[in-house]
Amino acid sequence: MFFRDIHTRIKIILIAIIFLFFLIVFKVFYIQVISYNKLNSKAKGVWSRNLPLEANRGNIYDREGVLLAGNVTTTSLVLIPNQIKDKKDTASKLASILNVGEKEMMAHVSKKTSIERVHPEGRRLSYEIADKINELKLPGVYLVKEAKRYYPYENWLSHTLGYVGIDNQGLGGLELTYDKYLTGSNGAIKYFSDAKGKTLSLAQTYEKPQDGMNMTLTINYEIQEALERELDNAVSMYSPDHAIGIVMNPNNGEILALSSRPNFDSNNYTKYSMEEINRNLPVWMTYEPGSTFKIITLATSLEEKVVDLEKDHFNDTGSITVEGAHLHCWRHGGHGDQTYLEVVENSCNLLVNTGTHLSLLRTL
Repeated sequence: MFFRDIHTRIKIILIAIIFLFFLIVFKVFYIQVISYNKLNSKAKGVWSRNLPLEANRGNIYDREGVLLAGNVTTTSLVLIPNQIKDKKDTASKLASILNVGEKEMMAHVSKKTSIERVHPEGRRLSYEIADKINELKLPGVYLVKEAKRYYPYENWLSHTLGYVGIDNQGLGGLELTYDKYLTGSNGAIKYFSDAKGKTLSLAQTYEKPQDGMNMTLTINYEIQEALERELDNAVSMYSPDHAIGIVMNPNNGEILALSSRPNFDSNNYTKYSMEEINRNLPVWMTYEPGSTFKIITLATSLEEKVVDLEKDHFNDTGSITVEGAHLHCWRHGGHGDQTYLEVVENSCNLLVNTGTHLSLLRTL
């Protein structure tokens, strides 16, 4: 009886061991096969690091391929606080080069984060400053490539092209309207480090940035140049409150040149008021084309045979109200009764044919 109980216990223990063995095997299989991707991703999130590489914004060209908005390469300062051995010395040296307070820089180098982008004082650094930082060879201090928007013709087409912010985001004009097309996808240099920030001897990977889409406008550079010159001449001679110029292809409506005064330099938009950089006068300002347009409306009336130049008459009383707008003739009291031919000869500003509801109105 005693030996029988021993054998029973041995069998139970053996079965338990076999069960535990299969349980361990199943758990290892579950970790290594079924949950591998999930657990591996979480592990990489703990010990992998990314140094960002900014993509270039898409270029903007005129119809002949002349660059109107492009990019220049700059560098920005990135810190890995865990790799910085002497934080006080590092903060002091960087503060001196960047011309900022040591206390302010100390906040960057001591920040509890895996990667710290020094913003804004460490963004878009000049080659001279970048070289000074690079020469120090400070642990945990990195310089990464960034693209800066560049407008080679400065204030040309400034309201139309718009401008971008420090993070290359479109803030006005075409840059804002087509921002999702012009903006690319950033890349990165991926590396691995331990909890203390020490770089592990594992292979680094390079993720190439994807540049944004380019854009070609109907603008013609040479015509735009002529328009800009003539607007500058007009402002210089007459000192107007504003000046507007639009050149259009009459056959298809394409805009060949577009500009206004006052304008601004898209490269340095922060130096201008919001009123100056947001007032795209050719687009939103209501402007009456003037007496030169009277001949067009009259020619249309003749082509449609709604008036007779000599037989039809119009009584110009000096003013008229059309859809709430009170319009005046250039001559006080008007021209009185006159034929349509006399209307053209006198450059009458008001013309209403009550029989046909045709209105040729003063536009300036």
